[in-house]
Amino acid sequence: MLNRSKYELCCLGKTVPSDIRADVLWTIKAYRLSLFLSDITWLDIGKLAGATGMKSLSDQLYRSVGSICANIEEGYSKFSTKDTARFYEYALGSARESRGWYYRARHILGVEVTDHRMAILTDIIRLLLTMVPDQRGASIKEDSPEYLVLEITDIDVPFNYSLLNTDYDYEQTRCVDC
Repeated sequence: MLNRSKYELCCLGKTVPSDIRADVLWTIKAYRLSLFLSDITWLDIGKLAGATGMKSLSDQLYRSVGSICANIEEGYSKFSTKDTARFYEYALGSARESRGWYYRARHILGVEVTDHRMAILTDIIRLLLTMVPDQRGASIKEDSPEYLVLEITDIDVPFNYSLLNTDYDYEQTRCVDC
């Protein structure tokens, strides 16, 4: 069986344009794996589309695999962690859907190809299962504002004593300078 990580490192890194590899999104392993999977799925789609009665399955497989990296791309670009988590959840759903479609295509694609693709999808699913809670648990925390508290004797506040309780003689409590 093909060694996934060596193949990914030697082939994907050479064929992906430098503009994509230079993007900070490239540091996310789930994204790299999903982009790799969408690339090699082209070969599988061609084989499936040529088989009798497999046009619908090949279409579903192509759309679900492509949706994984598309949702990671969109989610990573969101400002709020809540939105990011939501798109990562969409990617997770698409990864599970894709794994199911690959399983259903196993009779045409063969055991080795199906096992390889399902193993990549399982890796993506595991990664996304950690990425979603990371986003859900993150919160935007602002620095606590610094409050300057002055003693009441440090400030001169004009105050109309006549509006208060008249039983108290406020005139006697004023400072000498008032």
